[in-house]
Amino acid sequence: MIIECTNCHARYQYNEDRFERKPSKKIKCAKCSTVFEIHNPAFAANPVAQERQPVAGDMTFSRREEAKPASVETEAEPEDRKTGKVTSPQMPTGKRLSLAVINGPDAGTVFRIEKPRVTIGRTGSDIALNDSEISRAHAAVEIRDTTYLVEDLKSTNGTLIDGQRINGPTELQNQSEFQVGGSTLMLIVTEDV
Repeated sequence: MIIECTNCHARYQYNEDRFERKPSKKIKCAKCSTVFEIHNPAFAANPVAQERQPVAGDMTFSRREEAKPASVETEAEPEDRKTGKVTSPQMPTGKRLSLAVINGPDAGTVFRIEKPRVTIGRTGSDIALNDSEISRAHAAVEIRDTTYLVEDLKSTNGTLIDGQRINGPTELQNQSEFQVGGSTLMLIVTEDV
């Protein structure tokens, strides 16, 4: 299902299994940090919400504080649920992701990842580096909730992890390093408070 921030109207894909049989959840927008409530469509047919006809996939949003408090998703919650790997790009709730350039012409620069898929290259990319050894569209980092992938975009010099050229989407962890051209980047995952 698609959810939308009540403040900045950023849209996210949300897996309905993450409701964990709860009628609603509070979600923190990865873009503007607004906490908003989303309602489980499986509970739309309850007597309280009977005044309107539920529509499949329909989501209602509320910022009212008098509503029954729902839990705000935290890092501790995903450990006790079994939903498997997320296959579509989506930003994780409660996490801040960044790419730090630790070696190369832009060393010391940190780029915040604001969307589930960002491209890295010279020009026209989400993250533009001043490195003559990288292609215009060199690599992409894709976020699938708590799975982080880097993929080479058929660049001339390739994308390397531990000195080895990668041939497909390769999983990264917090503080994993990868090389594009003459630049080394590190993925940094922190709690978004």
